[in-house]
Amino acid sequence: MLILLCILLIIVNGPTLCFGNNVEDKILKVGEELWRETMPLQGGSCFYQLQGLKPHTWYEVKISYPASIPASFSIQLKRNKSDVMLNNNRRLLNTEKLIFKNNQEEFQLVLVTVEPEGFPAKQHVPERQFIIYNIVCDELLFGLPHEAWWVVALAVLGLGIAFIVPSFLPLYLLPKNQVSMTNDHVSKTS
Repeated sequence: MLILLCILLIIVNGPTLCFGNNVEDKILKVGEELWRETMPLQGGSCFYQLQGLKPHTWYEVKISYPASIPASFSIQLKRNKSDVMLNNNRRLLNTEKLIFKNNQEEFQLVLVTVEPEGFPAKQHVPERQFIIYNIVCDELLFGLPHEAWWVVALAVLGLGIAFIVPSFLPLYLLPKNQVSMTNDHVSKTS
């Protein structure tokens, strides 16, 4: 009877036992970046409830953190707190990102975990207890966040100007090998 009660207690409290008491719930809205979030560096975990997701739309959850604190972040997409984890994330320098497609609003939570990694820069200084990070969930359009499309527009505008401006320059400003030659100076050897 005692063994059955222990097994039942483990099943009910399983997710809490896995992640400890450091699991918190926060709200992450699409398009709004949360600045200066903190989490315990040793085994810290945090659930973010995703709000504002549209069905059949691609999203990117991205975390950026200071490179001066050696840590390893993990982002996992979950349907609920006891769900099996989906982890298709990609690391870029001190940024962790997860790209996913929301099919009929099935994903509701993002689990962020952190573990210390590497060695501290100063040997006799105690390690930090908490890590600071920023997190954002952005909607993607052709693989780019909406806020990044102005960079694409400026790049296209710059390339357009770079190709058009030389046609208005006087010929003496162009290098000699780019001045078009007429047919009078061309000889044909047969």
